[in-house]
Amino acid sequence: MKRTGEKLTIWYSWTCGLILSAAVFSILAYLVFKGAGTLNMKLIFGDASPLRAVFLQQRVFEGLFPAIVGTFILVALSIAFALPIGFATGIYLAEYADFRVKNAFNLIFDILAGIPSIVVGLFGFALAVFLHKHYSSSIQPCLLISSLALAFLVLPYIIRTTQIALEGLSPDTRLTALALGATKLQNLFYVLIPQSLSGMVSGLILAIGRCAEDTAVIMLTGVVVAAGVPKSALAPYEALPFYIYYISSQYTSPEELMNGYGAALILLLLCLFLFTLAFVIKKRLTYLAFYRP
Repeated sequence: MKRTGEKLTIWYSWTCGLILSAAVFSILAYLVFKGAGTLNMKLIFGDASPLRAVFLQQRVFEGLFPAIVGTFILVALSIAFALPIGFATGIYLAEYADFRVKNAFNLIFDILAGIPSIVVGLFGFALAVFLHKHYSSSIQPCLLISSLALAFLVLPYIIRTTQIALEGLSPDTRLTALALGATKLQNLFYVLIPQSLSGMVSGLILAIGRCAEDTAVIMLTGVVVAAGVPKSALAPYEALPFYIYYISSQYTSPEELMNGYGAALILLLLCLFLFTLAFVIKKRLTYLAFYRP
């Protein structure tokens, strides 16, 4: 009876995994089928010269180039704000916090992870209004406010994955360097962090995906149609998620809807590039940690 239960559990797990994989591949295949035919230079640059557009010598009005640049800068800024704080907080909770502090902060971060993105967007909008009223009239919903709001949104994921990755290390790994005379800080930087990089990078990947796909936050904090490439952090901007949302809800012709499929495919390719970059950085850091001369 016990053996039968184990086999049923294994078969159920395999079935669920295959169904999930089939659903993902079906969505990707449908998106490629619909959007691959629209991928061309005109979709990205419109009537502008690609070379002049890349060097910001000519503005792109009907292409996705400003949205691609805006999305990339938005994700980069959000991760730059969230990553140091998230890693530092996760390390503190895993290695230095006592039991009561850890439980209190775990509850707080779990609640933060469950906050809807629209609430974070409203908070970012309220922050922009407050700064505009009390500090400077030049401050308005902009790229900086959006990146700060997204950083706040993804912070719990980075903190929790960093904490879990460090706490999941075996006692032998934790004690070996200490037994050889290393300090706790040396043990942390030379042993624990390199050993847990895979888990920590998984939080980074989750954060990149969440920043790249979220629409509710940026819709309230600075993204607009036809803003062009952002000239500064305090300027409005374009982004691919908002373009996809706008086209899918207000398209006036089948060609515009097909452009939305193309934009979704470009967004996936941009996320794939950022994920690959995260893995390369992880491999490089691991190599430097274990094979430095």
